Amino acid sequence: MEIREDGLDDSRVRGLLEQHFAGMLANSPKDSCHFLDLSGLAAPDVTFWTVWDGGDLLGCGALRQLDSEHGEIKSMRTASEHLRRGTGAKLVGHILGTARSRGYKRVSLETGSGEAFDAAHALYRQFGFTECGPFGDYREDPFSRFLSRVV
Repeated sequence: MEIREDGLDDSRVRGLLEQHFAGMLANSPKDSCHFLDLSGLAAPDVTFWTVWDGGDLLGCGALRQLDSEHGEIKSMRTASEHLRRGTGAKLVGHILGTARSRGYKRVSLETGSGEAFDAAHALYRQFGFTECGPFGDYREDPFSRFLSRVV
């Protein structure tokens, strides 16, 4: 598996992100979906990565800088045909390593609360993320779960 920075211009990556957006909207009310669109992922405070196996796109994810000591994981998605291959774990490990190298003290994330998000919750627990309250501009929402960990 190879992790590459950027890739937003690749049509395969855009297709995966469209699946991500649709999946979020299919499992949470629109007002409870907090994914970054393509312009949000291209913002200067966001670093976006893709994961590849040769020419196959396995997944993607991003790290958004909230402040000089706090980052947020965004847009984690594994292509449906490549689930259960360790893509998410490889990417979370990479994101946490990047956060450490930047001097972040904490990494947090917001994800859905329903059954469709159980695999994501298990992945983040595996990396030591625990429940927390809303951070940044988020507010309490029954359709959101907030997780965080010290880096």
